[in-house]
Amino acid sequence: MQVVNWLPRTELPFAAPSRPELLDMSEPEPEVVAMPVAQAQAPVQTAPRPVERPKIEVPRPSLASTRNGAKPVEEVEEAPVVVKPAPVPPPRFALQLLRAGACLLLVELPTGEAFQSRDPAYLLLKDMLRAAGLPDAPQIVGEPVRWPWLNRGTMDQGPEAARDFVQGFLSVQMEAAPCACLWLIGLPAVRFAGEADAAAFNSELQIEGLGLAWAIPGLELLMEEPQRKAAVWQAMRRLMARWKPSNE
Repeated sequence: MQVVNWLPRTELPFAAPSRPELLDMSEPEPEVVAMPVAQAQAPVQTAPRPVERPKIEVPRPSLASTRNGAKPVEEVEEAPVVVKPAPVPPPRFALQLLRAGACLLLVELPTGEAFQSRDPAYLLLKDMLRAAGLPDAPQIVGEPVRWPWLNRGTMDQGPEAARDFVQGFLSVQMEAAPCACLWLIGLPAVRFAGEADAAAFNSELQIEGLGLAWAIPGLELLMEEPQRKAAVWQAMRRLMARWKPSNE
């Protein structure tokens, strides 16, 4: 049975005393397994940690577009919204063309109606012509120019159209008879014939295709503000040589 030592659990009667060396039960030493020299000297290598890569989300076409064979639609920047300017209402004015000697007079009609012989504005105009050395009974040329030209229709009747019409009308009259100086009396005449504003009153204007012009405040304005007449008289004296060379 391969029993080396046997110890009874209880003391046996008439048995010989036990030897102390047999009672020393030391634990057996662990067996040492020999390793190859190359394997013992090699450094222990740890397994490399996996490197985390950033996730890239790739847009995928929808199922409906894939079935229909359509390509995914790329995002397109929206074009800026162009706001159209509000239409400019047509200007409203009435102008009368007169001829006095070598001058043409484009005069604003204060009431919109043709001049009458006893109208205060017409009497003031006659005084101005006498002071300028021109006939005080000017000849009426054509019908008054009233704007807008048409009350209905799709024709452009804005400020630019009004300017082209007035300048074209004057150009035809100047071709028919020479003109030494064009009087523009009133803001509508200055604006749509001379392409200027009220700051040009009492000054000379050189208009392409029409020649020299003189900007004058309206007759109604001169009657309401008589102090303006002095500046008109001074400007008239400077320009009088244009149509009356003998009075230099």
